[in-house]
Amino acid sequence: MTLQTPQPPPSALRAVLAALDSEDALRQPAAAALCHPAGPLLPAHPLAVHVLDGPRPELTAARRTGWRFLIKDGAEVAAAAEVVQGVAGHTFSHFTAGPYLDSTVRALREAWQIAQGSRVRQQPRLLTFPGQYATALWLHSPDAGPAADLLIPLAPAPLGVTAHRAYPAAELLPLLARAPLARPLLLGSS
Repeated sequence: MTLQTPQPPPSALRAVLAALDSEDALRQPAAAALCHPAGPLLPAHPLAVHVLDGPRPELTAARRTGWRFLIKDGAEVAAAAEVVQGVAGHTFSHFTAGPYLDSTVRALREAWQIAQGSRVRQQPRLLTFPGQYATALWLHSPDAGPAADLLIPLAPAPLGVTAHRAYPAAELLPLLARAPLARPLLLGSS
């Protein structure tokens, strides 16, 4: 059927545009690619960011924390900007760079292909699993219910999970629940 691109709240877009005009925000290390653009920097592909915690995660427990915009410099994605939702609207949180940028673009292309062959309306979202240091593009099917939701893990994906493979949510969530929790490496430990 179709991939229904979400419309972010105006306060989320304003927060990103303000960050792109802020010298302080552009001093962040992840914003290095934005300091000398080839053309105008444009926020694109807004995705609602949801977080799913817990040893037995279920999509119904995912909570929305904000929005992530891919920042385009011409045709290329140079960074991403994340805004968080607060009492007074949205505020800029941070820029990101690294492998998730290209992986997000690739997952969005895959989502468009999936949507072309589907009879179900799908909404792309970003779903993070902090305990596993994992992120997936969540294709939410508001008309068909949670059984029709798909998750496309972004690269790098946790062990046992194939990045850029569309999983039914009911298949991927148990895999992630069984995956060992990621622990930060402490300096001096072995």
